[in-house]
Amino acid sequence: MNDTAGKEVKKILVSIIIATYNAEPHLGEGLQSIMNQVEKNIEIVIVDGGSDDDTIKIIGQFNNGNITWKSEPDNGIYDAMNKGIKMAKGRWLYFLGSDDRLLPGFSEMASRLKDDDTIYYGNTQPFYRGDKKPDYELLSGEFSNYRLAKYCVNHQAILYPAKVFQQYKYDLKYKVFADYDLSLKLWGNPDFKKQFYPIDIARYNMTGFSSTIIDEAFKRDKPAHIKESMGWLMYARFILKRWKKKLKGEKGFE
Repeated sequence: MNDTAGKEVKKILVSIIIATYNAEPHLGEGLQSIMNQVEKNIEIVIVDGGSDDDTIKIIGQFNNGNITWKSEPDNGIYDAMNKGIKMAKGRWLYFLGSDDRLLPGFSEMASRLKDDDTIYYGNTQPFYRGDKKPDYELLSGEFSNYRLAKYCVNHQAILYPAKVFQQYKYDLKYKVFADYDLSLKLWGNPDFKKQFYPIDIARYNMTGFSSTIIDEAFKRDKPAHIKESMGWLMYARFILKRWKKKLKGEKGFE
């Protein structure tokens, strides 16, 4: 007889998706930060790009039955994330860099996940490896459509309901800002509510992959995405703001 007959099987609350490639130096600390969470209804999905270091060995050391993983060549970090989305079983999906760390606030945020039509997001804390620092900071706090049109919300601040990815996936055209592209589409979509809580949920490595690559394709396409997702008025405000910043010689995500 099936032991689950007549019983409701508890659905996984959050799937944490991690894309890795030769992540041996820092993956263990990232996985430990997940294991330390008070919230235990979490699965870890690791999509590895075919590492030739001890990444797979480290996954095995932490795997107590809550890690699903695969290792094979991919077409970049967002390709790996799209693969992870297909593997995930949680009601909400969260994307963590292998060199990022969850904070205790992640469990507090997880306790507030209620509505499957709501995108929840909080704050992140930046940290740096080595002496190199990028010439920008990712911003914390609540994002309006206009603020998002100017600046990117940190990917590690967002928990997406799984149904988001029934409609969307990461566009592999963008090497660095496919998550920003997704945020523009979602903030312009009234079918998904957005709920901000001022909770620090992760420490984010500001000297990681996205700090070393310039995403010219996204920079070129961004105005059109704003017009499509948020309308002509927001597009006009964005163009005016960008023009003013250029006149002042300021730098930013525009």
